[in-house]
Order: sequence, then structure tokens, then C-alpha cells
Amino acid sequence: MTASISLRGVGRRFGATRALADVSLDLEPGVIGLLGPNGAGKTTLLRLLATALPPTAGQVRVLGLDPEVPAERTGIRRRLGYLPQEVGFPRGFTAFAFVDYIALLKEWTQPAARHAEVRRVLGQVGLSNLVTKRIRAMSGGQRRRVALAQALLGSPPVLILDEPTSGVDPEQRVTLRTVLAEIARTSIVVLSTHQTEDVAALCERVIVLDQGRVRYDGQVTELVRQAAGRVWLADQPDPAATVSWRTGTGRYRNVAAHARDGVEHVEPSLEDAYLLLRDGAPENERAGEVAS
Repeated sequence: MTASISLRGVGRRFGATRALADVSLDLEPGVIGLLGPNGAGKTTLLRLLATALPPTAGQVRVLGLDPEVPAERTGIRRRLGYLPQEVGFPRGFTAFAFVDYIALLKEWTQPAARHAEVRRVLGQVGLSNLVTKRIRAMSGGQRRRVALAQALLGSPPVLILDEPTSGVDPEQRVTLRTVLAEIARTSIVVLSTHQTEDVAALCERVIVLDQGRVRYDGQVTELVRQAAGRVWLADQPDPAATVSWRTGTGRYRNVAAHARDGVEHVEPSLEDAYLLLRDGAPENERAGEVAS
């Protein structure tokens, strides 16, 4: 059966604070990028998908199961990998001991099979030579890879990842992209990140959240195409630009809401397109109404 996730009219509030409003999505196997500013609702959405948080409105179905039914919620969790934004590591654990502990919680009861799986996922994230190293002695990027390894246990059909490449060096980031692309052949991988280059390199589909609502849901290439003719280089910041910054060459990259003629246009990036989309954010939302 093809893995699937469905959200219909989903909302989530924390008291008077609205984190999500009227979100409807259908997710199928592949890598789906989730972009948005701080406080857009990205982490709240991931927690809903991971069954760590119930909605206050609407309906969520993961793998055809209802997470609000206790038995079905347990069934989802057995088939789901989740990497939260913050992971607490028990004091004194090695990389192997931590992932093995999570495997036990996921009901891998046969020691030989469990240990083989722990070594497999640590190898996937490039930590085969650090299995006995204590986590407290690892770098931030190495710790992040240990946290990712536990989410990969059992090759789950649903993988929810919050900032998986945070603190990871460029070479290892490329390796992790390869791992996630392979998993996404049969699994749903939802990846929240501030790294637009990760989304551009890995995802065919991107969802942009802003102020708790879906601002864009579609192909990465289509979002980038919308920025065509709106990005150019100049020797000075252009007053017509929405945003400008000085590049490493000393010239300024200018991005504008409207196409500009008579300038040195350059190929737009996903970051350019995302900045343009964000500039059109509604201004009538009350400050402080939305949480992450």
C-alpha cells in the first residue's frame, strides 16, 4: 500500500495564540520541503504529523490511521521516524547505546537483529567509525547525525525531519541528501529547514508556511520560475528592489516584486523566489497572534 498523509482543515491553537489555520494537504512518497520564517507554524505542523500533538480543528490521517484513536496512534508511531528540532541525549551514552535504546523503545526485541539495524543506520549517516564515542564528546554536527540515525530505524514509510542538516558540514550534507532521496522512493519524507539550498537540491515539492497558513504548495521549479526577470546584478543597491545584498564579487544582487527591464538579469534561485513570496505576506495579521 502506498504511504499517504491527509490533512483537512487542520488548525492548532495554544490558548489565544494561533499556530496553524485551515491547513489542507495530501502527502505521498517523495521529499517534501517545508519552508517558512520563524513562527510560521512549521514545527507545530511537524509535531501534528508525528502524532506528538493533536489538532484543535480539522482532521489528520497518517497511513490511513487516525492519530486521535489511541490504538491507531500507536500503529502510526510504529511506522514513523521523527527527528525533532531538539533532542535530549541521556548522559554518558555512546552513539550506539543511544540508537540501540531508541530501537528497544520501538520494540526491536531480538538483540542480533536490533544491533545490526543500529549499525546500519549509523553507517547511513556516516558514523560507522564513531559508534563507541560518547555523545557528549561529539561535535554538534555529529550529534545531529546520531539523532537522524534513530529516525531511520526500520526504514519507516513516514519520516518527519525538523532541521536535519543543522550544524552538518557540506560534505556530509551531500551524503545525507543521497540517503534521504533513496528513502523517498517509497516513503514520505517531510523536511523542515531554513536551508533553501537543501530544498532546491533534494525536493520536487515545497510547501511554504507563513503565519500559520499555506502560502505556496507546488513544484520547486514552478516557484523559482515565478521569480524570472525579477533578479539582477548591479554595482549599487537598486531603489526599485525589494531586497538587495552585496555579493562576494562586490556587486549587489537585487530582487524585486516586479520584473525590471534594462538590467543584468541572472537566473533566480529558490531563495530569491522565497524572498519574493514572503514580501507579499499579508500585513493585517496581529503581531503575536502566530506561534511556531
